[in-house]
Amino acid sequence: MMKQPKRIAVKVGSNVLTRPDGRLDISRMAALVDQIAELRHRGIEVLLISSGAVASGRGALPNLKDESVTGRQLFAAVGQAKLIEHYYDLFQEYGITVGQILTTKENFVNETLHANQMRCMTAMLDNGVVPVINENDTVSVEELMFTDNDELSGLVARMMNAELLVILSNVDGVFTGNPDEPGSELIHDVYPEDDYSGYVSVTKSKFGRGGMMTKMKTALGVAADGIEVRIANGRRQDVLLDVLSDPENARCTRFHAKQQK
Repeated sequence: MMKQPKRIAVKVGSNVLTRPDGRLDISRMAALVDQIAELRHRGIEVLLISSGAVASGRGALPNLKDESVTGRQLFAAVGQAKLIEHYYDLFQEYGITVGQILTTKENFVNETLHANQMRCMTAMLDNGVVPVINENDTVSVEELMFTDNDELSGLVARMMNAELLVILSNVDGVFTGNPDEPGSELIHDVYPEDDYSGYVSVTKSKFGRGGMMTKMKTALGVAADGIEVRIANGRRQDVLLDVLSDPENARCTRFHAKQQK
């Protein structure tokens, strides 16, 4: 049984945090914050990689149907303000302070920017502040964009030496086929030598940029670097606590970490 980690990264996708009409699902955000607060009480440091800004902006500007790069930048600018405000208020109920990190791919490529970013996040954790991390969609366009926040979560987990990455999606994990089709079964364990790529659907989520294919790619890469990954359904009650406390029985897919030499 895996011992309790000291530091984890948690990525929550757009389809977990938004309602069908694109508005933020505040009750789901509150449930996530409740669980992170409990983990903090247990002495676990949490880095939160949160999607939802663009989808939140769409909800705030329902009459705007612009899906161009400029439209996405506008949605992100409006939506990110709403997103961090809600997180701030919800965490304050537990006496926990949050800080916002908006980043771009360049910050993980440029050595100086990478070091500055890591130093800031380390200072936040050292002082009990929960980093809420998201791509800066107001300036990230084309070649500067991450594939999605799954890729970003993997980069953050590696940079900050997290012991575990939990990716919360709107499905329970990786299935042997389409999760909605009869006979499709959840794959609970993926080991470094396994190859399950043939099972994964390329279908993308309604509000996010990614799909299970990018989650699988991220999970396999992070696990190969020695960090365990668990993909679970962020809409399940207390799912984050379950996959941390009882991963053998929790409904999720575990990507077991490759043993590092």
